Amino acid sequence: MAGHKSGVCRFVRRDGTLGDAMRLVLAIGVCVGAVVGVACGDSGADSGADASVSADAGAVVDSTPGPDTGPRPDADPTAIWRPPPGTSWQWQLSGTIDTSVDVDMYDIDLFEVSQGVIDALHGDGRIVVCYFSAGSREQWRPDADDIAVAARGEPLDGWDGEVWLDVRHASVRSVMRARLDLAVTKSCDGVEPDNVDGFVNDSGFPLTSADQLDFNRFLATEAHARGLSIGLKNDVDQIDDLVGDFDWALNEECFAFSECGTMTPFIGAGKAVFQVEYGNASLADTVCPQAALRGFDTLIKQLELDAWRVACD
Repeated sequence: MAGHKSGVCRFVRRDGTLGDAMRLVLAIGVCVGAVVGVACGDSGADSGADASVSADAGAVVDSTPGPDTGPRPDADPTAIWRPPPGTSWQWQLSGTIDTSVDVDMYDIDLFEVSQGVIDALHGDGRIVVCYFSAGSREQWRPDADDIAVAARGEPLDGWDGEVWLDVRHASVRSVMRARLDLAVTKSCDGVEPDNVDGFVNDSGFPLTSADQLDFNRFLATEAHARGLSIGLKNDVDQIDDLVGDFDWALNEECFAFSECGTMTPFIGAGKAVFQVEYGNASLADTVCPQAALRGFDTLIKQLELDAWRVACD
């Protein structure tokens, strides 16, 4: 899934089925048109975590000191994957994974993809990044009931069974630590936590910019403590504050929403910007020259995020 900050066409992305995509057909028509014409411009316990009661809406806020380093307490931070601009990649969150794409990195679903596929990708010399939603509760995930009812907020528009999370809540952070541990167990090289911009959405909670920065830095610190690379997904309003905490960025539709300039700090820091626009192959004629000028590693993808891709080489 992806953040949906501004405009009627900002959507949430995830490992959706074709049925999910079909529910967005009308909206797709609006957004694809905008892209073509644009110029670059989860009731669970708190798992024993220390907590304090916030004065803000009674939220249970995680105050556990320091990262839970999981299975890799001796992780070497110098070994963390930090890709430069010009890193090729494939993003597939639905369907049978096509392992034949000749790229440096695959971004695939943490829960859905088997260990055998991850091992095969590693055998081919690929970096494997594992996707999960950090800012929303997807009711079909195996750990969904570990997220306290009090931390479950408003629905995400267009996505049945998914709600925003109170990222200040101890149970949310406990689940995210466990997901990072799973990424280590499955030998993922990095993670792509999604929906990390709830503070600018109708989450059902009074989340502030400071709350979001704290949560996003929590994710980065916990990932790095486990030797995992981590990317910042969208959250374009906080890039200046977070570029030093994250190893790369993943952006959806910055050309469509005329916000590609916000990604400049990552390129300036020598960190890859993995960028996606949604549409058909002809979109490459408009987008790819602009992506090249900005130093982005851009793909044209379809909303269901299956194996199909057009790469801006």
